[in-house]
Amino acid sequence: MGLEVSDVVAGYTREVPILNGLNLTAEDGRVTVIIGPNGAGKSTLLKTIYGYLKPERGSISHDGESILGYAPKDMLRKGIAYLIQGHSVFPRMLVEENLELGGWILGSERERREALERVYERYPRLKEKRRLPAGILSGGEQRILEIARLTMTGPRTLLLDEPSVGLMPKLVTEVYEEISKLKEEKYTILIVDQNVKKSISIADYVYALALGENRHEGTKEEFAERLDEIVKEWI
Repeated sequence: MGLEVSDVVAGYTREVPILNGLNLTAEDGRVTVIIGPNGAGKSTLLKTIYGYLKPERGSISHDGESILGYAPKDMLRKGIAYLIQGHSVFPRMLVEENLELGGWILGSERERREALERVYERYPRLKEKRRLPAGILSGGEQRILEIARLTMTGPRTLLLDEPSVGLMPKLVTEVYEEISKLKEEKYTILIVDQNVKKSISIADYVYALALGENRHEGTKEEFAERLDEIVKEWI
C-alpha cells in the first residue's frame, strides 16, 4: 500500500506552517520524487513523515497503518528508514562499524551478522573496505555507505533527502546507479533532490511543490514534456 500523506499542515512553529494541506502517495515498490524550489517544504515533509515534526493537521499512514505520534526511533520498526540531508558517516569508525549502527534494532548477534552479509552481497566494494575508517572513503562511497546502512534492517520504505548533495557529477551517477538497484528490488522510495533531471530519470511518479502545497504531479514522462516550464516558475 505504500506511504500516504493526506492534508498535512506542519512546520517549525504553529504560527508559520511550512506545509499547507499537502497530499502525496508513494506507492509500494515504486520511486516517487519530490521537486521544488528552496523553501517549498520538501525536506520538511520528510521530517514530518519520520516523526521529527508533529503535524497540526492531516494524516500519514504506512502500509495502511497510521504512523502519526511515533518518534523517529520507532520508525525502523515500522519499516521506514531515512537518509538525512548531508553526510552522516562516522569518519573515525570502520566501514563495518558504521553499517552495524544501522542494525541497532536487531536483537541478536546472528541477526546482525546475517544483515551484514546481505549488505556485503549487495555492495561488494564496501566488503572490500570494511576494515577501513569510513572517513577515507570517497564522497560517493560514503554516500553509498549511508544508503547501505539504511538497508540493514530490511525496511520496506526509504526516505532519501538530497542523496546527491555535495557530489561531483561522476559520483552522482554512481549513487543513482545504486538507488536504481534498490528500485529493482522493489523498495518503496521517496526522494527529495535538487538534481531534478537525475532524480526524475528513475522516478515512477513526481510531485512538484511550491510554498508547501501540491503544484504539479504526474509520471516522469508527463513531467519531461513540461519540466522547463515548471522550473521557470521557481525563478
